[in-house]
Amino acid sequence: MASVRAARAAAVAGLGGFLVIYALAELSQLSGAMLLIAPFGASCVLVFGVPASPLAQPRNVIGGHLISTAVGLVALALLGAGPLAFGLGVGAAIALMLVTKTTHPPAGADPIVVILAGASWPFLFSPVLVGAVVIVLAGALYHRTLTGAAYPVRA
Repeated sequence: MASVRAARAAAVAGLGGFLVIYALAELSQLSGAMLLIAPFGASCVLVFGVPASPLAQPRNVIGGHLISTAVGLVALALLGAGPLAFGLGVGAAIALMLVTKTTHPPAGADPIVVILAGASWPFLFSPVLVGAVVIVLAGALYHRTLTGAAYPVRA
């Protein structure tokens, strides 16, 4: 019985991740605007798979992605796309997320994405802010209507 429950929970979490990533990919294709980055897949693992985790809360998902992306943009602007920018970008993003209490592990990859893409400041709005907000709003709606899990969790 417990394994059936665990399998159902896993399938429901997977469905949530599928729906959000599919929607962002479809909207990207229809609009011509990039709304999807690889770390959003990992964000969906947290929001749909472990919605009670502090790392999955809106402040962490949105704040973590914004801070880490901004750090990546600064590192790229100051250091170019070299090894120092990658290392410093990720290290500074981790430190700033911890200091601001917006720790979101998937966002630790954002400086790498920014530097590899040669992104500019509009990247902070789209795909990062738009995508992170979509994940959080979809997570809240999804859990409220389908799983019954509390999301976001009120501390």
